[in-house]
Amino acid sequence: MTPVVFYILAAICLAGALGVVMTRNVVYAALLLLLALLGVAGLYLVLLAEFLALVQVLIYGGAIIIVALFVIMLTKQEEFQAMRDNPQWPLAALAAIAVFVILFLSMREGSPFASERGSLGFAELGDTLFAQWAVPFEVASLVLLVALIGAIVIAREGGEEE
Repeated sequence: MTPVVFYILAAICLAGALGVVMTRNVVYAALLLLLALLGVAGLYLVLLAEFLALVQVLIYGGAIIIVALFVIMLTKQEEFQAMRDNPQWPLAALAAIAVFVILFLSMREGSPFASERGSLGFAELGDTLFAQWAVPFEVASLVLLVALIGAIVIAREGGEEE
């Protein structure tokens, strides 16, 4: 049963990711990104990583998508029209095909279901996260805060001063 669930969730992730890069509407792209992130959370559940699935839904599926939607709403329409088409899309398509080929070849080498799986308890995970990885965790939160402040400054640039 696990391979069937894995392939269904992988198809959901792939459909969401393809929808993100193929749609012309940025609001639909954000919602399709949410679909892809929820698919990844499901994959974490298949891998018995409940904490990562919870973080995926709460942080990425909730907070990051909301921030992305706010940035979309704060972007001026004139600036958005200038950013629509990127002349570097052939290079991006080539890179995407290369990554797909590498991942497909590595997937053919071995099955992800061949090894024995086990769940890591919340106590061990919390100890590892906040003892060994506390500094990178805080740096990541600061980077997200700076990105949010930068988005607000860029959106307000050229606006009326209060």
